[in-house]
Amino acid sequence: MGGVNPAGRTSGHQAFRRTVLDALPAEDQARTLLGLAAMMRLASGQEDGSWQDAEGHTLDPGAIVEQTRQQVLDHTLIRRIEDPRFNDEGLPANRRASLALDAPLTFRIRRRQLPQDLPTTWQVRELDRKLLEVTVPAGEMDVMLPEHRPAQVRAAGQLPSGFEPSQLYRSVHHPRGLSMAIFAASDCLGDSGLDWDTLRDRLDPDEVAVYAGNSIGQLDDEGWGGLLKSFVSGKRATSKQMPLGYGQMPADFLNAYVLGSVGGTGAAMGACASFLYNLRLGVDDLRAGRRRVVMVGTADAPVTAEIIEGFRTMGALADDDSLRALDALELLTDADYQRACRPFARNCGFTIAESSQFVMLMDDALALEVGAEILGSVPDVFVNADGWKRSISAPGIGNYITLGKAASLVREMLGEQALRERTFVQAHGTSTPKNRVTESHVFDLVARAYGIEAWPVVAVKAFVGHSQGSAAGDQLTNALGSFAHGLLPGIPTLDAVADDVHAERLRLSREAMRFSADAAFINAKGFGGNNATGVLLSPAVTERLLMQRHGEAAVAAWQVRREATREAAIAYRRQADQGRFAPRYRFGEGVLEGPELTLSDTEIQIPGYARPVSLAVDNPFGRLEE
Repeated sequence: MGGVNPAGRTSGHQAFRRTVLDALPAEDQARTLLGLAAMMRLASGQEDGSWQDAEGHTLDPGAIVEQTRQQVLDHTLIRRIEDPRFNDEGLPANRRASLALDAPLTFRIRRRQLPQDLPTTWQVRELDRKLLEVTVPAGEMDVMLPEHRPAQVRAAGQLPSGFEPSQLYRSVHHPRGLSMAIFAASDCLGDSGLDWDTLRDRLDPDEVAVYAGNSIGQLDDEGWGGLLKSFVSGKRATSKQMPLGYGQMPADFLNAYVLGSVGGTGAAMGACASFLYNLRLGVDDLRAGRRRVVMVGTADAPVTAEIIEGFRTMGALADDDSLRALDALELLTDADYQRACRPFARNCGFTIAESSQFVMLMDDALALEVGAEILGSVPDVFVNADGWKRSISAPGIGNYITLGKAASLVREMLGEQALRERTFVQAHGTSTPKNRVTESHVFDLVARAYGIEAWPVVAVKAFVGHSQGSAAGDQLTNALGSFAHGLLPGIPTLDAVADDVHAERLRLSREAMRFSADAAFINAKGFGGNNATGVLLSPAVTERLLMQRHGEAAVAAWQVRREATREAAIAYRRQADQGRFAPRYRFGEGVLEGPELTLSDTEIQIPGYARPVSLAVDNPFGRLEE
């Protein structure tokens, strides 16, 4: 797994450790804070093992932790938006106005700034080659007056301050989401401990797939956001904005610049459930034997003024006025912004966030063969719609089906006791009044049906906010951290469970708690009725399943091969913890256009790929008689 969100880097469970920081041993706390300080450019680790602060002074790692601790805590997770446009000066905007001119108006303007289509009543006189004088007669004149509007939403889950993925590789006008995808996929490859080129050479090129996208495309200025407002803002559209804005572009970037894959590709969009939709595509491919390795992920960067305003006008976001009213405050402090997201408590809306998460899926036989580090397994992902709805954004009934099926699968695989006592739910947990009621009712009803008395519920959005299509990726990677550390993050903003939450059979805790889990349920409830629940099995349970299917000898041989993989992964994480990142980005390398291929009626040989693409296909219909 790999990625980045407001809690930090995904590999090595760094982001997870940030969400359970106070429950960790002192040594793990220090390692987490030191790694985040390096990521935020507050310190840097050197190749000789020494550390320097931001001014270049060599210091003991413990001193750096003490020096940077508060800054790391204040500038990770949810916090006040750090974009200067969201400060007191306000967001730049324009207001339509109609001026009543009592007398002719004369002004001077550069020739290139004059509109092409002038009103017929305007009189233009040339002053020199560059300058014109324009006279507008008395009467009505429509104009756009520049202004600054105070931001009504100032809380968001942002990547750790100082971390800019676009600065880590040769990015050229890449939208933020795509830069995050490059980093996240590279982090995933590094965390795997496997050399990608070596792994790819073991496979038919068509046995690899990438399913990655996001929920709303790239809507910052480098993508469709800049394109769509270019005319009204007076700026030129660029040749990159249109193609880079597409929602499937994270998959396209991985194929073209990270993996060099010619295998399966695509992106399934399902609003806030998009990560799980893509995960289902990967699981289905592996189970059907179509692919052997699948990269699944999302990358969302929606912390922009326009997207925030869109969600605010829907009444979906926790805006400043609502947060003040919730706690009867006159002014909001930085601490209040950090408490903006309150799943299952008295709340007023979700907190928008940015994130990119990727996981590498592999069929079990190949995982054993290459000595892969197995973090867990996904037996299935269930997706269902809501049916008839009052409004497209209102919750419906589909989530009862997805979670019910997921619980049934775990019972069938692991038994009644495991389901009741050794599973937990990673809730969608958006922090809206509607979600706290409807999602808790889903949990309560399913718990009653399966005899679950106290189902632990985790809501990671309390820490990192709602990253739209990447939200379930945040949940899944956080759940993998729970398996590794035996800890469930609490909900620190849960001062009290709201009265309308169906909590009788749920275990909602403000503090992190020790818990040994066999399985986790990754739950997503998306706009439009896009419901999904993924089943995630622990590495211990997965190893037992591998033993059952492949036998003790095969598993023992895998454990031996895994040692080298672990050493490579540890070396990668050590460098990453020191703030030394080298994202895999291979622009323009190995480009092929067709004439270089060797093609027969049974295979295609591609230069640079060790094995050919087989043209053998399954024919499910049988052959017609000629």
